[in-house]
Amino acid sequence: MQATDRARPLRVGVAGLGRLGRRHAKNLAYRVPDATLVAACSPLEDDLAWARDALPAARLHMDYAQLLADDALDAVCLVTPSSLHAQQIIDALRAGKHVFCEKPLSLDVAECERVVAESRRYEGQQVTIGFMRRFDPSYQDAFAKVQAGAIGRPFLVRSQTSDLNDPEGFFVRFAPTSGGIFLDCTVHDIDVARWLLGKPRATRVFASGTIALHEGLRAAGDVDNGVAICEFEGGALAMFYASRTMAHGNDTSSEVIGTAGALAIGHIPSANRVEIYDAHGVRSECTPTFFDRFEEAFLVEAHAFVAAVRERMGEGAGMGGQGATLEDALEATRIGQALRESMRTGQAVVL
Repeated sequence: MQATDRARPLRVGVAGLGRLGRRHAKNLAYRVPDATLVAACSPLEDDLAWARDALPAARLHMDYAQLLADDALDAVCLVTPSSLHAQQIIDALRAGKHVFCEKPLSLDVAECERVVAESRRYEGQQVTIGFMRRFDPSYQDAFAKVQAGAIGRPFLVRSQTSDLNDPEGFFVRFAPTSGGIFLDCTVHDIDVARWLLGKPRATRVFASGTIALHEGLRAAGDVDNGVAICEFEGGALAMFYASRTMAHGNDTSSEVIGTAGALAIGHIPSANRVEIYDAHGVRSECTPTFFDRFEEAFLVEAHAFVAAVRERMGEGAGMGGQGATLEDALEATRIGQALRESMRTGQAVVL
């Protein structure tokens, strides 16, 4: 990048305009001053019709190759089906673009390893995987306290991802391509656990699950509630719970326990600080979806990606060290895939 270009915003194109893709696109278009959304891509006419109204300044493409061929782009944001992520990242790197990609890197460990190996040829290009909890203010505060030694040596993480029950069963239709509950949901908790524990290597996992409500998951070999234990090198442990059937809303929380204390993040899943006192008792309202729970995290994540790219361009200090790397995403998939195998066989899996 020429010195005269350094003051201009980072020019980004979004591929994938589904539920989450639209949120990323609107953040980049309207809420990240150092970035500008110059293009968007989807093979679906309904998505493009939405973009014409919501993103009037963006050039629209139906083909990902056309998006990558757009010379006006510095970076791409991939919010596409998981099965496409690995090759799309490689294609973007070869096209000279920086890359932000939603989790997971891939549902296949070998594909993750292929991307990691290929990326080493492009050291000057930023690649970040979208584990947005790292950018949630509460998780960031907990991480900083762990790093400062506030709870001594951390040795155990308990973490859960529990979604509001969807009686229409969106995730049942999604199950054949989701990778299962552990790779779709628990992968976030896996990343959080490794992050808080200092990125240890997993050595053994055990998982089990049940279908509480959604029998349609059985055909895909999936469950709507799952539990797991992960053992790490050095003796650290993680305990995971994932659910698709919460009655009260999205209930995402984590706890990290150390030798001198513990930190709990989000144990009371409140939408705000209002408490309701009425004939039913005292209660608070819950965030209905992960979009609502992590709205700020998605925005901070976008700012951090732009800052990390600018840092690679020699334009000052960034926040690149906070985001999940390709290696982090590889380990999350490795552990998530092992949990799925453990649930299928009923046996512990050694990594």
